[in-house]
Amino acid sequence: QVQLVESGGGLVQPGGSLRLSCTASTTVVSIYTMGWYRQIPGKERELVADIAPGGGIDYADFVKGRFTLSRDMDKGSINQEMSRLETEDAAVYYCNTRNMSGFSYWGQGTQVTVSS
Repeated sequence: QVQLVESGGGLVQPGGSLRLSCTASTTVVSIYTMGWYRQIPGKERELVADIAPGGGIDYADFVKGRFTLSRDMDKGSINQEMSRLETEDAAVYYCNTRNMSGFSYWGQGTQVTVSS
């Protein structure tokens, strides 16, 4: 069983920044793909960014140049720095990790609200 502990999120004005963190374990972060998804009410959950065990990072087109995903191997965590936030970025953000069989584990979700 893999547990994902999320932190960060909250309310920010358009154009502002937020940081999300997700802690798993040093083992998980080194051998599993980890990343962030988001879900807007009425829409399907979608990938925001993820990082493979080898360090390769994939970003959704809608966050390229604004969000930065990083990994802390010592802490067993990933961090997502989100800048130039737009109202369309408001969603529940979920931390995800996938094992080598493709099975996913999810965090509890953290709300990001972008509003003036």
